[in-house]
Amino acid sequence: MLYVKALHVIFIVTWFAGLFYIVRLFIYQVEANEKPEPDKSILVKEYKRNSKRLWFGITWPSAILTLIFGSWVLSYVPSYLSQGFMHIKLALVFLLYVYHFICHNIYKSLQKDVYKYSSQQLRVWNEVATILLVGIVFIIILKSALSMMWGLAGLIGFTALLMIAIKLYKKIREKDESK
Repeated sequence: MLYVKALHVIFIVTWFAGLFYIVRLFIYQVEANEKPEPDKSILVKEYKRNSKRLWFGITWPSAILTLIFGSWVLSYVPSYLSQGFMHIKLALVFLLYVYHFICHNIYKSLQKDVYKYSSQQLRVWNEVATILLVGIVFIIILKSALSMMWGLAGLIGFTALLMIAIKLYKKIREKDESK
């Protein structure tokens, strides 16, 4: 059982690494698309290639293996399914898979040179995975020791801090670019 749990955690880590980096690649591709030729063509081609390798070589396999090993862990301790903390965790994991599928749609659009989002919108989107990670880790570690109200307040506070950080970073970037 501990080996299964260890594998579950390993694939969670690699899945999140893939999710965090894929959106960074999306941002870089969107920004490369705004550059003059020949930089634009060279960079966009490279970002598409790197995205494909990451998405299908690491991120998708990790998402599938996370689900397999997580289900396996639950089969050892089915009583978790009757506990409130697990319902919340599974709801957050469901949202994480929704996030994954939305990233897949963004990936497919960018591979076809369809640019629906700005780099700033993608920077905000990149933080959704962070918010879900924080929520999942806190709920699984603290279980029922975490009151629902404090947990929600903490997650909202963390989200607000992330959004402030994104805005500050944008101002700093714009200031640096204007020099």
